[in-house]
Amino acid sequence: MRIMTETTNGFELSEQDLKLRGPGDFFGKKQSGIPEFKVADMVHDYRALETARKDAAEIIDLNLLETKEDYYQLKCYLEENSFIEDKLD
Repeated sequence: MRIMTETTNGFELSEQDLKLRGPGDFFGKKQSGIPEFKVADMVHDYRALETARKDAAEIIDLNLLETKEDYYQLKCYLEENSFIEDKLD
């Protein structure tokens, strides 16, 4: 409640809420708790994870896996590990 009286910035409020309660279960019913990530800490690495999410969305939205040679190895990795259901070729 203290943070709600100290700021009107919604991003600051949500960041503090994330630190206090965790992100919850993305695909289930659990509303709080910290999921176990293999690479990052959801609370401490929030900004880096958000940047990665935006970058991934751009790669998909602009079809860069198909159009940019720079992403060829990423495309192969995703296909080999079944992250892409249908082959993009």
